[in-house]
Amino acid sequence: MSGNSLQDDVALIGRIESIQPILDVICRSTGMGFAAVARVNDTHWVACAVQDDIDFGLKAGDELDLQTTICDEIRQHQQAVVIDHVAIDPVFCNHKTPLMYGFQSYISAPIFRRDGTFFGTLCAIDPAPAKLNDPRVTGMFKLYSELIGFHLDVQEQLLSSEVALLNERQGAELREQFIAVLGHDLRNPLASLAAGTHVLRRTLQDEKALQVLTRMDKSVLRMAGLIDNVLDFARGRLGGGFLLELDRDKLLGPELLQVVEELRAAWPEREINAHIDLPEPVPCQHSRMSQLLSNLVANALTHGAPDLPITVRAEIVSSTFVLSVENGGPPLSKALISRLFQPFFRAAAPSSQQGLGLGLFIVSEIARAHGGTMDISSTSDSTAFIFRLPM
Repeated sequence: MSGNSLQDDVALIGRIESIQPILDVICRSTGMGFAAVARVNDTHWVACAVQDDIDFGLKAGDELDLQTTICDEIRQHQQAVVIDHVAIDPVFCNHKTPLMYGFQSYISAPIFRRDGTFFGTLCAIDPAPAKLNDPRVTGMFKLYSELIGFHLDVQEQLLSSEVALLNERQGAELREQFIAVLGHDLRNPLASLAAGTHVLRRTLQDEKALQVLTRMDKSVLRMAGLIDNVLDFARGRLGGGFLLELDRDKLLGPELLQVVEELRAAWPEREINAHIDLPEPVPCQHSRMSQLLSNLVANALTHGAPDLPITVRAEIVSSTFVLSVENGGPPLSKALISRLFQPFFRAAAPSSQQGLGLGLFIVSEIARAHGGTMDISSTSDSTAFIFRLPM
């Protein structure tokens, strides 16, 4: 490991674009309010990157007294620490750190450089208990800590003009492995949940139980969309981007209707109207076009007026395929419209409905990959997102 100063290490972490999305995903998938990447040595604990939704009070570059942290113990034994509920944990119930900083749940995984030296920790805390001692959660932390360790070395080599020495094949394999593992490990539990709610819905008659199942279905659908968007962002930034396989013979209309039906089932309290008239095939990748529509309708459900209908239209006009999603609500400002397709930009929405800010970015990437265009029309009556693809 190089002899970087602590400030250099903070800057090095700051150069890794995926750090903040990783911290955001950790907080959203675990329900915890604070996550950080910390540089830890034998004398200092320094925050390199922070996601703070509970006003814990730390920002990048801030320090804690090393002796007051559990990370100092992790530095010594170099093993992850997972605490679901401090108050009933036989090891940490009387530990000075939870008492000092007021948290009840804690998870931290060590971050190692390529040569095996200890860099610091990827950690998260929350004042409430959380279910963390689960292979899916601990596996996610292990995967992310390994990814951060990998990127630390890459960034250091870039800074020292040694990036040309990297083996492109090994880098590509690692990127693909990361994408594949992330997709597999996060999608499988969701598939089990979706199957379980489907079985329960056929057997339960209690109205309250059915309402709970509806909320669960909505959460599963939303999380599946978040995973798809994160994977697509990773492919675009870490891999080779979107590779399209055009469907030239099958009709697109039935697949778009299926997307609408799935969203209607997940949001029974919302009105979603569909006017789809596509009597001939559209040369596009159907799965990507379904994803584009799903993201646009999800955006309308989140930001549109809840008492007004959402209208989906798909038709061929003057040899151009036109797909639009329209919702009621106040008009969007020109400044807001100019930023909507940027990655990680999130317009105002209830915290329970906020995404990662990738949905509309993925929409624009799908449109661009197809050679189409995305436009936004916003008036005092409604806002419409319109995709056009010359046939």
